Amino acid sequence: MSAWKELMTLEEWQQVLDHSTEKPAVVLKHSTACPVSASALEEYEEYLAGKPNGDVDYYLVKVIESRPVSNQIADDLGIKHASPQILYFKNKESVWNTSHWSVTSKHITAVLD
Repeated sequence: MSAWKELMTLEEWQQVLDHSTEKPAVVLKHSTACPVSASALEEYEEYLAGKPNGDVDYYLVKVIESRPVSNQIADDLGIKHASPQILYFKNKESVWNTSHWSVTSKHITAVLD
């Protein structure tokens, strides 16, 4: 099972963004105060518990607790912030993103596999 790593600092985010030139990454922006986000996190973890794409690194940022990181992700990828929101990127550029009820294991599988 693959698991996500939490991004809590701007330095961690910068390392992930820079490393995306070597290996694509996915970040789930998660609000710990939102039931829709709780559902998205369950879907993300369901995808990761199955047979996730091993050529991708997986991350999570808590948007309330790590607001500067969340804002920097939006700025760096040029994607308007939403929560919950999932972003797939490589070479420091967004490839795909979606938010709210569209964050499903089935949708993630269709994009990544």
